Amino acid sequence: MHETAERMWESMRIVVSACLLGEHCKYNGGDNRNERVLSFLSGNQVIPVCPEVLGGLSVPRSPAEIVRGVVTDKDGGNVDEAFRMGAEKALLVAQKEKADIAILQSRSPSCGVKEIYDGSFTGKKIEGMGVFAKSLKEAGIPVMDAEDVP
Repeated sequence: MHETAERMWESMRIVVSACLLGEHCKYNGGDNRNERVLSFLSGNQVIPVCPEVLGGLSVPRSPAEIVRGVVTDKDGGNVDEAFRMGAEKALLVAQKEKADIAILQSRSPSCGVKEIYDGSFTGKKIEGMGVFAKSLKEAGIPVMDAEDVP
């Protein structure tokens, strides 16, 4: 990346999936710490969010996927309301902080930007967005998949 392009990314307000920063908020109690994302964030204002925790879900919790438009956990429980409430709360944080962009965890039913799991809990991926990523995009806040961070 050229020096000018690198400076373009400095001093931005960036919403980031908290799990990418090493916070233990992933469904299994772990994290998705991403050194490339952490390096990229240097010199920027970082706004960590976990929509699932903001929606009142526990850590750990049963894995969830979007099944026919409804966020459902692996046991068949409907967790859609918690996911949507968390997405709404996280969006309010992004708006209050005047976020320039969001960097989100790949394939998550909350944060997936380009693809999500298909709802069969078999690891199969499909094109689509998580509920938080979609709400950010609809609000005009650009979203970036963690896997696309330069």
